[in-house]
Amino acid sequence: MIFIMSLMFTKSSNAQSKNGWIPLGVKYTVQDLSNLIIPQNDWQPYPSVQNPDGFNNIPDAIKQEYIKDAEQLMDVKWPRLPATTFLEYVRTGNRSHYQDLSFKRRQMLAKLVLAESFERKGRFIDQIINGVWAICEESFWGVPAHLHLQEEGHGLPNVQHPVVDLFAAETGQEMAWTYYLLKPELDKVNPLIAKRIAYEANRRILKPYLEREDWGYMGFEWRKNPNEHRRVNNWNPWINSNVLSTALILSPDRQTQLKLVHKTMESVDNFVIPYPADGSSDEGPQYWGRAAGSLLDYLEVLKSASGGKINYFNQSVVKKMGEYIYKMNISYPYFVNYGDADAIEKRDPALLYRFGKETNDSQLKQFAAFELQEEMQNGWADVLNFRFGALNRALPALMSYSDIQQEDPKQPLLRHVWFPDIQVFTARAQAGSKKGFYIMAKGGENGASHNHNDVGNYIVYCDGNPVLVDAGAHTYSAKTFSSQRYQIWNYQSRYHNLPDINGAMEQSGSRFKATDVSAEDQKNKAVFKVNLASAYPDSAYVKKWNRTLTLHRGKAVELTEDYILDKFVQPLTENFLTPFKPDLSKNGQIILNDPDVHETYYIKYDKNKFEPAYEAVTFNDERMSRNWGHVLYHISLHSKIRKTQDRFTINISN
Repeated sequence: MIFIMSLMFTKSSNAQSKNGWIPLGVKYTVQDLSNLIIPQNDWQPYPSVQNPDGFNNIPDAIKQEYIKDAEQLMDVKWPRLPATTFLEYVRTGNRSHYQDLSFKRRQMLAKLVLAESFERKGRFIDQIINGVWAICEESFWGVPAHLHLQEEGHGLPNVQHPVVDLFAAETGQEMAWTYYLLKPELDKVNPLIAKRIAYEANRRILKPYLEREDWGYMGFEWRKNPNEHRRVNNWNPWINSNVLSTALILSPDRQTQLKLVHKTMESVDNFVIPYPADGSSDEGPQYWGRAAGSLLDYLEVLKSASGGKINYFNQSVVKKMGEYIYKMNISYPYFVNYGDADAIEKRDPALLYRFGKETNDSQLKQFAAFELQEEMQNGWADVLNFRFGALNRALPALMSYSDIQQEDPKQPLLRHVWFPDIQVFTARAQAGSKKGFYIMAKGGENGASHNHNDVGNYIVYCDGNPVLVDAGAHTYSAKTFSSQRYQIWNYQSRYHNLPDINGAMEQSGSRFKATDVSAEDQKNKAVFKVNLASAYPDSAYVKKWNRTLTLHRGKAVELTEDYILDKFVQPLTENFLTPFKPDLSKNGQIILNDPDVHETYYIKYDKNKFEPAYEAVTFNDERMSRNWGHVLYHISLHSKIRKTQDRFTINISN
């Protein structure tokens, strides 16, 4: 394996990864880039105050929405960022308070910059300067939770040794695009403003990025020893896309710029080379926008900066990354969720459209139009939400909306989907319709990025509405990505639709995995099979646990468990998670009433083998409440028998 990887990065080698990706860093040298990358002062990917004509393609309603928002910000004080708020992460575990203040600054600046770019009357310039200056004076452009990147670890940032995390890089691009769009207007006030932007971006982002290779997200540690390091996740393209834009606009000289561009190429290779050939994401649809979506950002900028000469959108794995997101769509607003992903996710229509346009995927473009149609029920205000001041997302989006509105809005609603690389299977009653039952089941392993202990988990929806669910993740805290992660209830297998075996839950780590996984779609049914035994620790004493989930189209969902234990320790428990308060009054049947759609669902079990119980799991977490309100119900079927071998079936119907 190590020998193969070394070949992959040899310049003379034409070796490709298993997914067909031709490494950018191998195909192009720094010298090649000198003939391909457009000189800094000549690259004009978007309109600006100097060349504003392209802004005419943006619908007037959008421009007026930005101007209206900016008018509300003209006298607003820029939020303070106290050191004690920064320290809350190590003192209390809270990471949201500081992030909210920091993100608000960037959101304000993005709105003001765009409003000034559209109006060009100078009304917003002073407030923009205040925002730029405030951000330039911050000790750290990132967030407290990411200070593991510095040698001193968490606490306060060491300003002498800047580190580049997700939001430092994102701040770099916001400052770069502010410079690109408004430099002449800033210079009229004082040339030191634009010079300060360039100085801070180089000091905080470009110089440390060029000097370091040991930050895990870059992927160079994985490259050296892929057997010892997990492949990189969404951090890689997210940061590299922002560093690329910053380098193209604010590099201090041509040679430094080309070195930076080439290093981002090598780093992005580290993300794409090990990526599943089927385009799937082990992080789930929640992170598609910052994994595959950020790769889109990166490749679009690279294509633009090379005058179209570096175009990687014909790569098979890139096309499949785009397909993944609509394959995971259940029915608006629900997406398949596993790991830290949320069930309700409103997608960025422009991101979907841009991906579909670049990869020539008509279904993705139609899906983009559908999402835009749904999100515009209350006008443009709900659509124009570029979190964290991401101007690199806002600018291409604004240039896309007129084209999106020309597409035929349509949800793909595929009959079935199978991703063999991450072992995720979905099936619905009828292609093109949300009517009837829908299932998702997964195999995989418990060492994935944003992992929950959920090997073998499944979800059930009916008519596009949740019946049995995956809770998803809480708002992140210090505990979330620590050794205490699996003390949090919703990361445990017990709070997924999975069994406790001899009192044991699944364990975390890549060695705890599914085996004997298969998926099959037939005319009248769809079947997913998996052996869960290897996902449990030795204390489960499980030799075999064959789980079969069957969608009987037009009828019901059937779960069959067939197991052999090495010894009996305590009765097994079959677990379910649902948004609805269970009615256990009828023996052999659990009744779930959905008051919103006036529908009733039934979980039927063998009353001679099981005794039902349930608990209400309440929470006030903002993120989880967006999906489920403030309560989910954990149902337990406790076995009455003491067998080391058995087979039983549970039926879910309406």
